[in-house]
Amino acid sequence: MIVIKEALTKSELTDYIKFPFSLYKNNKYWVPPIIADELETFDKTKNPAFENAEAYFFLAYKNNEIVGRIATIINWSEVNAQQKKKVRFGWFDVIDDIEVTKALLEKVYELGRKNNLEYVEGPMGFSNLDKVGVLTEGYEEIGTMVTWYNFPYYVNHFEQLGYSTEKIYHENKFPFENVKLEYFDKAQELIKKRYQLKPINFKSTKEVMPYVDKMFDLFNTSYASLSSFVAISDTQKEYFKKKYISFINPEFIKYVEDKDGNLIAFAIVMPSFSKALQKTNGKLFPFGFLHLLNAKKNSKDVLFYLIGVHPDYQNKGATAIIFKEYHTTFTKMGIKNCIRTPELADNLAIQLLWKNFDPKIICKRKTFRKNLV
Repeated sequence: MIVIKEALTKSELTDYIKFPFSLYKNNKYWVPPIIADELETFDKTKNPAFENAEAYFFLAYKNNEIVGRIATIINWSEVNAQQKKKVRFGWFDVIDDIEVTKALLEKVYELGRKNNLEYVEGPMGFSNLDKVGVLTEGYEEIGTMVTWYNFPYYVNHFEQLGYSTEKIYHENKFPFENVKLEYFDKAQELIKKRYQLKPINFKSTKEVMPYVDKMFDLFNTSYASLSSFVAISDTQKEYFKKKYISFINPEFIKYVEDKDGNLIAFAIVMPSFSKALQKTNGKLFPFGFLHLLNAKKNSKDVLFYLIGVHPDYQNKGATAIIFKEYHTTFTKMGIKNCIRTPELADNLAIQLLWKNFDPKIICKRKTFRKNLV
């Protein structure tokens, strides 16, 4: 018999977070989160996502053992502003038992029907900055701190339960040696002169902070046309600023300004924390933070996390300026591999951006959809 219980207390939420640690024990591709960080993500008093969203966290038990988990989520900004009558689910993990999957998804349907929503989509988080998608290819690639890992049977469960593909995402990788300066060096000089643009580089997190709000505003503007985009609120900006900016090497944040000091392009790259997070096993203390610090300083693999360009400059080559600045930084730091985090497969503009570097798709993932009416 399968029993579903809502995780409400800190102890229950900790069990919820720890379930994948047992499910993927000794799996060399799964990258664990930091437990304290996940607890904060699920804390309605700390995570500003809850201003515009509601979420419930459920555990599945069989013979008094945890065998699955799911988060049911409604992003009310998406439902009301975009008229997408959607209930989301995320943080989904399960043993290979379709009856457990079915029982967990019933909780998603309940929430959707209670609020007159029309369809289910997942796995996805509260917003566009959360993890997204079920892994469908690339099970033998180490995960990243911004992606979920899963076993192949997850896809089978969704297909057997009548789900269809909603969105497809690709993750790409290329060696830094593929990035040849001649591709964009002359172009970026011409673009700087023609449009009176200048790059901005940073040496300290303190220097970055005054620009962060502008960056999130530009993120909202440049990503607005993508499917499933939900703008980041002012409170969320403050939260992400405190939570993530200090994690990122200031040298890995690049901005481009116009002659009036307006931000027209930005990029954020992160060191790969995957192996460091595996060593921490979910805990910052006593030694976990040392592994992360070491990765921040010494990782030779980097993740391109976000690139945003103002719509007025999207076909004018502003990214060539950014690539030139990264080329200088990466050469100095001895970077070996560049990894692109999940991008929508139908985002042709982003694919054109990288084509000269001969990237290879290393992982594919999907969100799945099922109608409720």
